[in-house]
Amino acid sequence: MAHHRMKFGVFMTPFHRIGENPTLALDRDLELLQWLDVLGYDEAYIGEHHSAGWETIASPEVFIATAAERTRHIKLGTGVISLPYHHPYMVANRMVLLDHLTKGRVILGVGPGALTSDAVMLGIEPARQREMMDESLDVIMRLFTETEPLSHQSDWFTLNEATLQLRPYQQPRIPVAVASAQSPAGPGLAGRHGAAMISLSVPRDTVRRTSLADLWAIAEETAAENGKTVRREDWQLVIPCHLTETREQAIEDVREGGGRLIKEYFGGILGNDTPDVPPNEVVDFMVANHQWIVGTPDDAVAAINRLQEISGGFGGLMVLVADWTTREKILHSYELLARYVFPHFQGTLAGIKTIARWASERKEVMQGGCLAGLKRADELYYDGKNRN
Repeated sequence: MAHHRMKFGVFMTPFHRIGENPTLALDRDLELLQWLDVLGYDEAYIGEHHSAGWETIASPEVFIATAAERTRHIKLGTGVISLPYHHPYMVANRMVLLDHLTKGRVILGVGPGALTSDAVMLGIEPARQREMMDESLDVIMRLFTETEPLSHQSDWFTLNEATLQLRPYQQPRIPVAVASAQSPAGPGLAGRHGAAMISLSVPRDTVRRTSLADLWAIAEETAAENGKTVRREDWQLVIPCHLTETREQAIEDVREGGGRLIKEYFGGILGNDTPDVPPNEVVDFMVANHQWIVGTPDDAVAAINRLQEISGGFGGLMVLVADWTTREKILHSYELLARYVFPHFQGTLAGIKTIARWASERKEVMQGGCLAGLKRADELYYDGKNRN
């Protein structure tokens, strides 16, 4: 795989434990995006959830509209819009409007819907969600790229000679990314449309494993079958990450919050299988099994290199946002990632290292020249003074 500048960003579901002020939690989410914008993060994906108590952003589009006014550079994606919950025409229309309002800073991330409880509340059969997503995305892609009126009759939505008034600000269309976890549906859909892919390297079921290499193979095979191409540069992996100056301190920072997230939310509310360890040992288990990055910047570099190796190569790392320690420690972690991890994967140190090595190899010559110059300056000064 050719070398490229790796992208870094966040995947903000978000996770806020029950019991604290939800308004202040949303304020912290917005503050985090502003901080990421300052630090030079590339992208932030915002989730859509309607139940289960911990993930409280119901409309990523509304959240993105607010965040766009508070940031300047970072791209903002839906992470994801659950397509079975919406009429595809409305999804396309809202995203095109955001595309214009942000001057091309939006990405359409799509998925079938992660929480079964959301689908049940909306009267949607969970077993049908992936086929509904597939049908919806077909229509959305056509609305983005075609100007002739489009008609489509489905058993769950209808289009009668529909077209978008506004064309996408980004051409030829708004970037589209498909989320995937354990099912081949996500990679297959990404391949069929030549879309980007977001892989949750730690799925909601934290016990079963996902072969990242197999997921990419499905995307490539499906793309070839449909006359499309997918690029590893457009493949992003999502993983929880917390950094500080020592590995021991980083683990202690998220010990309580990480245990609560897995045992109280994933296990207690969602009913997923969780590691067979007590809550205060969850973080140790997840780090030991390479499912979380918790440690120092050097640990993060090693973990990302490992992910590159087992996946065959990918284009971006998205930190799964977790409100699992203090605000100050969370903000500091993202700063450490930007200061000490980004450069290893973005080529920004190459010139600095080269010129430093060049100078070091010539330091005796350089120092000799400097001393000779100082001696000559002294001679000229005192010779002139003596003549006067």
